Amino acid sequence: MIIGISGSATPGGSTDILAREVLRGCRERGKKTRLVRLNELKMVPCQACGKSPQPEPCFFHDDAFDLLNTIIKAEAVVLASPVYFDSVSAQMKIFIDRSNCLRPADFSKPHTQEFCEPVSRGKQGGIILVAGAHGHFESSLKVMRAFFIWAGMDIKFELKFRSKSLRRGEAAADSGILAEAYKCGLLLGD
Repeated sequence: MIIGISGSATPGGSTDILAREVLRGCRERGKKTRLVRLNELKMVPCQACGKSPQPEPCFFHDDAFDLLNTIIKAEAVVLASPVYFDSVSAQMKIFIDRSNCLRPADFSKPHTQEFCEPVSRGKQGGIILVAGAHGHFESSLKVMRAFFIWAGMDIKFELKFRSKSLRRGEAAADSGILAEAYKCGLLLGD
């Protein structure tokens, strides 16, 4: 399964449109896909528990817990977010913070700051970012790249779309970005 995770608060906006197009490319290759909209989930922000929840992905059994379990079993993960204040959306940031336990601390070595191997090592991932005309991608890319590094996943693509207006779903009318998103989906799962 290839899972797309949208951090957009706006259903049917450009972030969701591009995530769906990437997943369409994945399905073209015979992959099963699922799109999750973080705004529809109930998630507790990370509480910095300071200990490993293993064998579970987290101590808190909310919607993020289920999503983390799905990621552990997934073949690939696509993170999609609008850019707000030059970073990812609040929904995406809460989820990324909750993903801390994809690479838990190694408590078998007291008084060290060592971490276990990432539970998602070897999986693939992709990044989708949507910014307005004056938005910048650098800070958001840094946050999303850090998620994939921490989780031990290889980034196969980074897709960026700059909106020319504030119209919801503008990406749907841009055949170039839709084709690029579809091609990105064809890259996942090799």
